[in-house]
Amino acid sequence: MKLHEYQAKEILAKYGFPVSPGMMVKHLGEVDEALKRFPEGPWVVKAQVHAGGRGKAGGVKLAKSDQEARQKASDILGMTLVSPQTGPAGKLVKKIFITPAVDYVKELYVSVVLDRSHRCPVILASAEGGTEIEELAAHKPEAIQKVYVDAAQGLHGYQARQLHLALGLPKDKVAQGAKLFQDMVRIFMDLDLSLIEVNPLVVLKDGNLHCLDAKIAFDDNGLGRHKEYAPWRDPDEEDARELQASEFGLSYISLDGNIGCLVNGAGLAMATADAIQHFGGSPANFLDVGGGATAKAVTQAFKIILSDSRVKAILVNIFGGIMKCDVIAQGILEAAKEVGLTLPLTIRLEGTNVEKGKELLAASDLKYQFASSMDEAARAAVAAVTGRNSGS
Repeated sequence: MKLHEYQAKEILAKYGFPVSPGMMVKHLGEVDEALKRFPEGPWVVKAQVHAGGRGKAGGVKLAKSDQEARQKASDILGMTLVSPQTGPAGKLVKKIFITPAVDYVKELYVSVVLDRSHRCPVILASAEGGTEIEELAAHKPEAIQKVYVDAAQGLHGYQARQLHLALGLPKDKVAQGAKLFQDMVRIFMDLDLSLIEVNPLVVLKDGNLHCLDAKIAFDDNGLGRHKEYAPWRDPDEEDARELQASEFGLSYISLDGNIGCLVNGAGLAMATADAIQHFGGSPANFLDVGGGATAKAVTQAFKIILSDSRVKAILVNIFGGIMKCDVIAQGILEAAKEVGLTLPLTIRLEGTNVEKGKELLAASDLKYQFASSMDEAARAAVAAVTGRNSGS
């Protein structure tokens, strides 16, 4: 679950981070209230969408007067913001954040993420803040400092001090910098985050550090331990099908292809997507129904897949362990009947109760193609979309 900037800053403030106050605004009528709350201008008006590159896309504007602040708010609120992270369709701006401007002398980048190869959190930091870290990593990787963190003990003091100095920050402010880096790791661990990012982290004229912008993303698997933040989810910023899937315990991620996939197990789902691409096709989604899905959940999974107008064929690839193949078969039949399935359907079943599953399907009037292997299933699904057989 991703948070907006104003929400991320609220968390940082709770932990004692230096952040500017501000007000989230949904309607132009609220702009004057924000200006009264923070009467000392200039102000920065910032689009609140779950995407980076807002400044380059026109979603961050400086306003030097009340009148200019109202105009900037009018320009940004309701705009469709298009950046590399939004894709060409962009995102509709439904919220803005109005905050007093900060005068500073230097920008830096700092984040904490999970490094899966090292199986621990890692701090990514650069003295070149304000830029997209992906671009910096691609064209100037030597500019990024990496500090691997002991997940049990957190960031050690000496590591935090070394990072402060490596970023060229004032030596007389090393205590502040070290504490900030250690606290970022503490928040990351305390709240089960997948990301905490401050970009830019700025140096003020007096040498003190200030968090000018922030991103936070929760690991959904840990949200059950932080239920107070669950209401902070913004459904307007998330894929409607992904939200619907989560309500039924399904793991769904929308992709760009046209072959809908229904699979049990994350590894098998990724292998299925790879197989489809290997034979010249493109998956429309990642959908893991899990090991304990009911026929009702499978029916819902079919509805979610079919709600994507790009889907031209469906591939079901199930290996029954805990999940029983007859349950999947029953779900397929119920879904096909309920939604009036007309798209080409390829089914591959193996494992627990596979013969019962096959019998249920064979006794129905459902039109489908059965495959005995994943490769055969992927080739058939691709052929159903392209109208040609796929090579090995």
